[in-house]
Amino acid sequence: MKISAGKAASFVASPPEAVRAILLYGPDMGLVRERAGLLTKSIVEDLKDPFRIAEIPANDLREDAARLSDEAAAIAFTGGRRVVRIRDATDTVASPLTDFCDNPTGDALVIVEASNLSPRSKLRKAFEGAECAAAIPCYADEGRALRDVISESLGQSNMRVSADAMAFLLENLGSDRMVSRSELEKLRLYMGEGGEVSLEDAIACIGDSASMTLDDIAFAAAAGNIDRLTHLMDRARREGLAAISILRAVARHFQRLHLASGSVDEGKSVDVALKSLRPPVFFKQADLFRGQLRMWPTNRLGLALTALSEAEVQCKTTGMPADTVCDQTLLRLGAIGRALGNTRR
Repeated sequence: MKISAGKAASFVASPPEAVRAILLYGPDMGLVRERAGLLTKSIVEDLKDPFRIAEIPANDLREDAARLSDEAAAIAFTGGRRVVRIRDATDTVASPLTDFCDNPTGDALVIVEASNLSPRSKLRKAFEGAECAAAIPCYADEGRALRDVISESLGQSNMRVSADAMAFLLENLGSDRMVSRSELEKLRLYMGEGGEVSLEDAIACIGDSASMTLDDIAFAAAAGNIDRLTHLMDRARREGLAAISILRAVARHFQRLHLASGSVDEGKSVDVALKSLRPPVFFKQADLFRGQLRMWPTNRLGLALTALSEAEVQCKTTGMPADTVCDQTLLRLGAIGRALGNTRR
């Protein structure tokens, strides 16, 4: 069955017993991981219980399709229902998962984590079309959904948020649920119990995360700052950020540059082009954005977007390591950015 984004939270909070397999997919891999954890905890209280939780890497499932049925039918030594988790799934493992959705074995709940999948994806179609399975999209938090995450996290310490601080948080969070949670936890610990979060408080904490945000990876790639880019990518790996999430964040940045560049080509000033972007460019990044806009010609930005789109397809379809594809693509873009910057000098 197909679960809409609006109903996803309530479904995850109380999944029907008849559902035997759940696919979590989308560009926000932090939200994918968070919902996978919530679903697992709805069945098994201890997330480290080795008897009731089994993990199957997608590559292993591709080589041994029978392992899924074996794990789903296994009986826990300590009793109780089991959970089988499959991470980094792509269409390369659609066949064994389709077979399981058609003829599930045992009583375990199978949770499958994947990055963004197109409507034509075999994996997505299998879960959407099966009565005992469900496909749940996980999109980046924005608008009211992101505001709710902020209010929920800071509300644990009875905090209020000023209008300016909320606007700052909405602008600088949301690309990845786990990153947002981590940054809000930093802010909550910084503030202590109660009180109101001011803009200065928000900048003091969230601003410190500039070296790790997806936006800054995108800015480093476009600026041709290879040293900073490689440093950020290394830290992103340690934080568990998915390659698809990184590629999509960089693509969003290049899309905004491409849109603004098109406006400049039509005769508008750089400042007018920036003001037309929604959401607006964060004021601390405005000068850097202007510099990249002058540095990258519109046609080069179009080629960069094509390269990022092709990289995402490769991550999903070729079986190549997604991290390698992502790193190679961003380093190529960084090299182009550095060359363009040297030309300007």
